[in-house]
Amino acid sequence: MKPNMGGLYFSFLIALLLSANLEASYCSNEGLQTVRNISELTQDNYGRPGLSHITIAGSLIHGFKEVEVWLQTFAPGAHTPIHRHSCEEVFVVLKGTGTLYLTTTSHTKYPGSPQEFPIFSNSTFHIPVNDAHQVWNTNESEDLQVLVIISRPPVKVFIYDDWFMPHTAAKLKFPYYWDEKCYQAPPVKDEL
Repeated sequence: MKPNMGGLYFSFLIALLLSANLEASYCSNEGLQTVRNISELTQDNYGRPGLSHITIAGSLIHGFKEVEVWLQTFAPGAHTPIHRHSCEEVFVVLKGTGTLYLTTTSHTKYPGSPQEFPIFSNSTFHIPVNDAHQVWNTNESEDLQVLVIISRPPVKVFIYDDWFMPHTAAKLKFPYYWDEKCYQAPPVKDEL
């Protein structure tokens, strides 16, 4: 029996149009509900084992201009890379315990030895602009869950291999993992 090629083509075309529509609606605040259920929002690890990330309110996804809000869960042993960015960041620890590593030596040639701060449920902390930091779930048996608020989105992140890597060698990651799907580069202007 020969498959119906016209029917297969039509089904493929419908699936393609639906996925394009879903992609467009994912990256748009058009039709964005005022009240949403967090459990129905897109959750992903973006290739980072032990991380669960949900953008609750995003600049590229939802059109927010001044702030962005994330819900992140780190499995035991999971952590962010050592990084810095030119925005303020506020964390609220919803559950679990861990360690914040933070340097306030942004004016030197490299981050240097970080200070260690214990973090725990119902604690909050902030990261000043351009201070290198890392959040680590140092608890061996419980997830660390944080609510993160950043200013000036979308975030441009400079990633370090270690605390003594020069600032000039840090790797720029932009768009960041959860912004890649919705990022559209500005058109290149012809200088002629």
